[in-house]
Amino acid sequence: MNEASPRFYMKKMYVFDGDKPIEAVIRTYGREDFQALIHVQQESFPPPFPSELWWNEEQLAEHINRFPEGALCVEVAGEIVGSITGLRVNYENGHAADHSWSAITDNGYIRTHRPDGDTLYIVDICIRPNFRKFGLGKWMMQSMYEVVVHLGLERLLGGGRMPGYHRHSDTMLAEEYVSAVMEGALKDPVITFLLRCGRTPVQVVPNYLEDEESLNYALLMEWRNPFRRSVDQMEGVTR
Repeated sequence: MNEASPRFYMKKMYVFDGDKPIEAVIRTYGREDFQALIHVQQESFPPPFPSELWWNEEQLAEHINRFPEGALCVEVAGEIVGSITGLRVNYENGHAADHSWSAITDNGYIRTHRPDGDTLYIVDICIRPNFRKFGLGKWMMQSMYEVVVHLGLERLLGGGRMPGYHRHSDTMLAEEYVSAVMEGALKDPVITFLLRCGRTPVQVVPNYLEDEESLNYALLMEWRNPFRRSVDQMEGVTR
């Protein structure tokens, strides 16, 4: 595994408001950004999302101290309008169903971060509602894929909320809801977004996060590092 790691990330690009290009910057966030990041959380996750799950300054300090490579924000016209946060963990496929957001992320404090972990686990991604039309969430996810490749990790992983599920829970199990989204019969604001970002489903996870809209379910989704191949894949190539 590549031990070198970027302590500071910055990428400039243009996003479009109709036909007008607007400069955006994705970069590592720091202590001076904390209040703006908390404001982004408040706008991005209004009630009934639990307000106690919004970032606080102690959590944000842990992010930048323990794993700054996984602490990114996006600016438009010099204003922070979104963020994405991750940590490194070791992941085994058979353990997908029995973990929760609080356990794997230490309730967002990421003291569970493993510097030698093989997986970048997404703790949170959010974009202020007025800026979602620019596709910034997808660009931020792409930036995390770049971190995965740079660090030589196996995958990016994370649980996707299913906020549309509560509208169909009377007639569908959570797995059936996901199947309907995958077949294109339904569209979910989060799951469909993550699919468009290149993430692929792994497993439905119950009791993942206190979330009234998702009835506490999430869909675990991953992105595999295309520059790493498992032993089985390598054997398949050489046979």
